[in-house]
Amino acid sequence: MRNMRRLAAIGVLSVLMMAGFGTSPGMAEPRAHVYVLRGLMNIFSLGMDTLAEKIQRHGINATVHNYSEWQSLADHAAAAYHAGTEGPIIIIGHSLGGDAVMQMSAYLGRKGVPVALAVPFDSTQSFPTPSNVGHLLNLTHADYGRMWRGTGFRGTLSNIDVSSDHSIDHLNIDKSARLHTQVLAAVLAAVGGSHHSAPTANERHKPGSMAAPESGSDGASKPADSTPAPAKPADGASGSIETVKPLADGSRPVIAIPKRSRSADTTSSTR
Repeated sequence: MRNMRRLAAIGVLSVLMMAGFGTSPGMAEPRAHVYVLRGLMNIFSLGMDTLAEKIQRHGINATVHNYSEWQSLADHAAAAYHAGTEGPIIIIGHSLGGDAVMQMSAYLGRKGVPVALAVPFDSTQSFPTPSNVGHLLNLTHADYGRMWRGTGFRGTLSNIDVSSDHSIDHLNIDKSARLHTQVLAAVLAAVGGSHHSAPTANERHKPGSMAAPESGSDGASKPADSTPAPAKPADGASGSIETVKPLADGSRPVIAIPKRSRSADTTSSTR
C-alpha cells in the first residue's frame, strides 16, 4: 500500500515538473523588437512615433523612448536576447537619438548581442559601425553625420544623402513619409518578411539576419536584393550607398540642431 502511494506521489510530482518546464519563459519564441529613440527633450522627433506606429501595424513590437535611456534599454535587450525571448533587435533614432543608435549598438556588441538593423536619422556626429551590426542604414543631410566601417564590420553600410532635397532639414527628416517607407522595408527585411518568423539558433549568433551585400568596384557596399529599393523621388533626393571615412578634424557639433554646410548641396551620389 505504501509503495502504491509512493508511486502515485512520484507520478504527480513528475507531471507538475513537466508542466513547469513547458511554461518556462526561457522556452518562449524569440520576438523581434524595434527600439525607436527620440532626440532632444522628446519634442523634436515626433516623426519617430509615427514611424513606430507604421511598424506596429505589421505586427512587429516597436517601442518609443528618449535617447537618454539607451543604456538601460540595451541592458534589457541583452538580457532578453540571452534568455531567448527577444530577437532580432533593431534600433532607430533621430538627431541625438541617432547618436544613441550607434552608442547602443556598440554597447550591445560588447555584450555579445547582434543588432540586425541600425537606422540613424541625421545624427549629430559620425561614428564607426560596430561589428555586431548586420545592416546600417544612415539617413543624413550633412557631412558630419557620416558612418564608416568599424573594426571587424562585415555587414552592409548605406549612407543615404538627402541634402539635394531642400524640403528636408534636421528638424523634419524624421517625418519624411518617403524615408519612412524605405526604413519600413528595411525593418521587414531584417525581421524576415513576417512578424511570425524568428532567427534560428545559428542565425542568432551572426551579426545580423540580412543577406550578404554585393561589393562594387570601388569597394562600396550595395544593399541586399531582399531589401526593396524605394522609387526614385522626383525631387532628385540622393539614395547613394557608400563607405565613408570620419571627419578629418574629428570635430562634433555642440548643439543638437546643426546647420547644414554649403558643401552638402553639391555632394554627388555614388552609385
